[in-house]
Amino acid sequence: MVDAFSAVFQRPNFLTFVIIFLWGFYIMVTRYNLVKKLIGMYLVQTSVIFFLVSISAKKGATLPILLSTTEPVQAANYANPLPHVLTLTAIVVGVATLGVGLALCAAIYRTYGSLDEEEILKKLE
Repeated sequence: MVDAFSAVFQRPNFLTFVIIFLWGFYIMVTRYNLVKKLIGMYLVQTSVIFFLVSISAKKGATLPILLSTTEPVQAANYANPLPHVLTLTAIVVGVATLGVGLALCAAIYRTYGSLDEEEILKKLE
């Protein structure tokens, strides 16, 4: 148990990821306002991006560009480009999802006059 706590305090960015993720998930589940649900979803997306950036950091790593082909490749000396690509993709998907969600919220507000989930469900019945 002590080892787990010492590991958490050595890498506080993972604890921050978990806190932001759970905070966003809590907001998405407990709030009835649709814009607040979008804010919670955005916090979850941001925490995943933060996690990808955290795991992609590597001390002493260089760009994964091979300058000579005569020497054997030492993979430990190079940074992995996959987390960076996934981070860029997650940012684009997050912005697109947020934009579509806000457009849907605007359309729902124009149609029902409210963004409260319970009021919209009452009007649908």
